[in-house]
Amino acid sequence: MERTRTPVVQGWFTEEDAEGGFRLLGTRCSACTAVFFPREDAHCRNPHCPGGGELAEVPLSPRGRVWSYTDGRYRPPAPYASDPAVPWDPYTLVAVELEAEGMVVLGQGAPGVTVADLAVGMEVEVVGGVLHEDATTTWLTWQFKPVGGVA
Repeated sequence: MERTRTPVVQGWFTEEDAEGGFRLLGTRCSACTAVFFPREDAHCRNPHCPGGGELAEVPLSPRGRVWSYTDGRYRPPAPYASDPAVPWDPYTLVAVELEAEGMVVLGQGAPGVTVADLAVGMEVEVVGGVLHEDATTTWLTWQFKPVGGVA
């Protein structure tokens, strides 16, 4: 049986943007030009916004620079889905300052990316990845990988 591909959070990313690539989706306020991720659909979160603007969905930069990174060596608690009978594999967490927006976004490293492959200031790109699979669903998320691949 083929699994249904489902984003872990609807509306936070797209697998195919206008240029054919994976992109995180944020929102931009038309009054103050502030950009938000996760997206904001109710009101501008900028305390200095003059108000009266509309919030529009915008694709975020596909690349950025490593701001910080670490590895997760513990099994996270619920609601993360994890079978306690299966050995735990550490994963890499990467904080990335997006190229155009200058905001820092947190995500997992792509499969095979370890802390040994990263350095502060290194260029990375956002890619689609799998957070979890069960019998019926592949849960999709975003991940970061070094531009040019893992060394």
